[in-house]
Amino acid sequence: MSFLIPEGFEAINRLWLLLLIPLIVGLYIFAMTRKDRRGMRFTNTSMLGAVIPKQSPWRRHLSLALSLLSLITLTMAFARPTQQVDVPRERATIIVVLDVSLSMKAVDVAPSRFEAAQTAAETFVLSLPEKFNVSLVSLSGNSRVVVPPTLDHQLVARSVQTLKLEESTAIGEGLAAAMQALQQAPGDKNDPRSVAPGAIVLLSDGESTAGRAPQQVAQEVAKAKVPIYTIAYGTENGFVDVDGKRQLVPPDKKTMQDLARMTQGQYFDADNAEELKVVYTKIGSEVGSEKATRQVTARYAGFGLVFAVLAAVGAILLGSRRA
Repeated sequence: MSFLIPEGFEAINRLWLLLLIPLIVGLYIFAMTRKDRRGMRFTNTSMLGAVIPKQSPWRRHLSLALSLLSLITLTMAFARPTQQVDVPRERATIIVVLDVSLSMKAVDVAPSRFEAAQTAAETFVLSLPEKFNVSLVSLSGNSRVVVPPTLDHQLVARSVQTLKLEESTAIGEGLAAAMQALQQAPGDKNDPRSVAPGAIVLLSDGESTAGRAPQQVAQEVAKAKVPIYTIAYGTENGFVDVDGKRQLVPPDKKTMQDLARMTQGQYFDADNAEELKVVYTKIGSEVGSEKATRQVTARYAGFGLVFAVLAAVGAILLGSRRA
């Protein structure tokens, strides 16, 4: 029901008209009291009933209530109400950080964590608005910018498929590389001074084992007001074979949650390929829109019209019973 409550008004002084509501209610109560007193003058109530058909009080009350609701909503419309709504972004720079550490060989996500992540990331990149700059960063012990920010989404998608698995996981260094990529984003030709909003989409399936602490780098990311959308990828039972020994590689959900919280981003987890696709779709919706204040006068005018029509119908029915 939040859509019924405006967040502000462009002409809030017009809401003073709502003071008419208690005045009207008072006049209605006064009129009903006078009517009851006049009715008591008749000693022969059966004769009164023959002259004036008995009316149901709740119908009169309902008609008044609908009229008042109409007055309230039309007054709110007159004051030009506003709300925060989601509108498509015109420009943005999205940095896709993909974990390519050896733990991505785990097959708890079919056909493997790595192959499923590549497919989902490619679909995500191709689904972004065409005016969005997209960059690709590989996350490993040697995190680096694979593709700088570009409008060529096909190039980024193809580059996702060329990634190779590498040793170690340096989440902090991956975030640092993502920030470097953001600084390379081209400006708007029509407005060179404007800076497109940036966001980092980070997928990792394990804990950081090299480089700076992720939370340390996230503090710098937060200062730049860049949200990190994190995906903790894989199951708790995922494993890889290292030197003939089975090693569990569960995702580090706490770190992923911390990074999202510290940067005003969002945290997700995905245990399988289908969940990962859904997560990327949700992230696409988030980064593809932004909040904007919009006037919603028509909505409240429409409610006022509906209440006015219902009140008119009620008045007609009351009138027909008197005839």
